[in-house]
Amino acid sequence: MDQDSIIIKKAIVHILDSSVGMPVLSDEELEFGPDLSDFFKAHISRIVSGDDVKHCQFEEDSEVLACLNGYSGGNFVDFSKALASGLFAVMYANPDIPPADLAILHFHCGNDFNPAGQGGDYIGLLKMNYKSFYTHMTSNSDVSNSNSIILQQAILPSQSQRLTEAAVIGLEDHSILLLEKKFDVNGVKTNYLSQLYMKCRAPLSQKSKLDIVTKAVEQVNRKYYPEDDAERKMEIKNIIYRELEESGNLRVETVKEKVFSGSEEMQRDFDEKIEKYHLQNEEVAPKNPKTIKKFEKQHLLTDTGIEITIPMEEYNNRDRVQFITNPDGTVSILIANIGGLISK
Repeated sequence: MDQDSIIIKKAIVHILDSSVGMPVLSDEELEFGPDLSDFFKAHISRIVSGDDVKHCQFEEDSEVLACLNGYSGGNFVDFSKALASGLFAVMYANPDIPPADLAILHFHCGNDFNPAGQGGDYIGLLKMNYKSFYTHMTSNSDVSNSNSIILQQAILPSQSQRLTEAAVIGLEDHSILLLEKKFDVNGVKTNYLSQLYMKCRAPLSQKSKLDIVTKAVEQVNRKYYPEDDAERKMEIKNIIYRELEESGNLRVETVKEKVFSGSEEMQRDFDEKIEKYHLQNEEVAPKNPKTIKKFEKQHLLTDTGIEITIPMEEYNNRDRVQFITNPDGTVSILIANIGGLISK
């Protein structure tokens, strides 16, 4: 996605550290130049492009929705304070939620930026959880300088790092793109952003759907095939890769029929595992290359400690790679037509 289509109109940052006992709310908007603007744009772009983002809708009793309904553009600071105070209240009641700086943005984007199917104005909530890093500190006196190493415990994520908690909300239709992480709430791992703070319905992300399907395949396969049947595992991985490569998506019904062909019992077991997620008629369509990267190569480890990584294109080319079962039950791997070797 072209980050140049994003125009940051307003920005403010509030400090939400529940150990302090109260939020440190800013009374003024941020003054941002090109560097800070690019920092925010990079994070917005990464949020929207990820396959772990959820497309959500507000519940009617959402206080965040009430804040949005009262936002006019001119009351940005007060609007942002209300959003930050609501999040801090949830964090203060649940100390396992990590402290953070909350950046609240009002931005415009063109039609190629497509969180809700069109361009327009959006509110971004970027919860930038703190990280700890060591840095140097210099103390000056009249006679000398003293350099030391100190631990900084409130370092923000860099521009290249991916946030784990954020939201992009359409000002026109109040559609939500939500990125969230579970933390302990009364001893239970909970999606507190969607359930306690934003009060929105959060269906599964594309990445979550893909993980559920592949995990169900692995569980059923483990039930009927030996754990050390590497050839069967490679075959399954190849089927999923081909579906993603040729169709651009993964039809759950097709995966079931191809991976467990000829076995109604295995297909029934697979259906039982995914029916609880209502995925049996779904098409999983990941758009981020990182999501499907694990299917692009076959990683093999022999009992003698030899590691082999084979790109799927080569794995499917019998003129390049062959797996040969020997009469004594051992397996030989033939890698043919090599033009050159590089030692790494």
